Amino acid sequence: MRSYSIYTILLLCLAILFIDILAFYWLHSIIQGIFTPYLKSTLYFVFWFFTIGLITSIIILKIRLDKIHPQRKQLIISSLYGLTISSFIPKIIFVIVISILYYTNYVISDNESLIIIPIISVLSGFLPFFIILYGIFRSLYRFKIHHSEIKCKVLPQSFDKLRIVHISDLHLGSFNFRYAILERAVNLINHLEPDFIFFTGDLVNNFAWELKGWTEVMSKLSAKHGKYAVLGNHDYGDYSEWKSPDKKKSNFESIKYFYKKIGFKLLLNESDIINIKGKNIAILGVENWGKPPFKQYGDINETLEKVNDIPFKILLSHDPTHWTEEIVHQTNISLTLSGHTHGMQAGINLKNKKWSPIKYKYEHWAGLHQEKNQYLYVNRGLGWLGFPGRLGMRPEITFIKIEAIS
Repeated sequence: MRSYSIYTILLLCLAILFIDILAFYWLHSIIQGIFTPYLKSTLYFVFWFFTIGLITSIIILKIRLDKIHPQRKQLIISSLYGLTISSFIPKIIFVIVISILYYTNYVISDNESLIIIPIISVLSGFLPFFIILYGIFRSLYRFKIHHSEIKCKVLPQSFDKLRIVHISDLHLGSFNFRYAILERAVNLINHLEPDFIFFTGDLVNNFAWELKGWTEVMSKLSAKHGKYAVLGNHDYGDYSEWKSPDKKKSNFESIKYFYKKIGFKLLLNESDIINIKGKNIAILGVENWGKPPFKQYGDINETLEKVNDIPFKILLSHDPTHWTEEIVHQTNISLTLSGHTHGMQAGINLKNKKWSPIKYKYEHWAGLHQEKNQYLYVNRGLGWLGFPGRLGMRPEITFIKIEAIS
């Protein structure tokens, strides 16, 4: 909430109040003659107690934001975010559906409508509410393994059937030091017996203190040939205010040092060459590169400098827009791994069909994409940020097998 002015917060509160007034108007009309006076009074009290409490909490949080400890601040903000979404979205749907019914001549006073409208009201209001609750309390940590297979002509035969695990966007601060939850994901990853584990950034939300206690959990990740990582936009501390440049730098250095403690090689516009039976492949990692307002710390030319003559290359780049802007058709990088989008933590995944509102911002927002002999995989994220839930977009562990073909 720090990035929003008090006027923006007040506008949000007015929007919440406006929707709640409309929702209450229709609710009041529907339950007339159905509930007893006592039940109606109780329902009205609960309705407005929640609304006033939510709006008051949002305003108080904004006013007192600078006085709250960062650890508690993250928990409070995400909790209020979840409450706002779980209240606001169902009520908008409820108001829209009931308004359409009313203005298409399903008039509330008609005898038939006295049966139809309450039933539809329950479905239009309560169903989205329970779906959101499911996303918060059930789906948020239901880790899902997504399997993909790639056939590549330039992969040396000594690397045939290469097994890769790709994870992204941990946002460890959002786990609120619940280590056992992430240990379940670590066990799933290790069970896949990968040759490489690649992490494509956003280790934290903002601060190095979020990493406290995570060394033991993260160091358990095991890969036959190595573990590599790059930084995401949240790892630079750009979204926080710092008392001095030195404070920001110290935070940044602590985040980078954490990778050494857990056995990951952090690639900062760098490359690493892997040799098996006299044949080489290259692992590349750029710093974060995104379209403004995201920073462009990455330098692909510097990253490629020492490995241009190696045919098969895997690039780790946090933001998938980088693939479109600087990689595909402009380099000979075979596979790029990205994250960043989270799949918006909301969408639809049905077999080979997927959809999320984030598609209107990012052309490549989840899954495997191919342009001739070049591939991009966008991971949906293992953690979460902001809204403490996932709706149809479960946290992802990507498992890719790469086959060498002649």
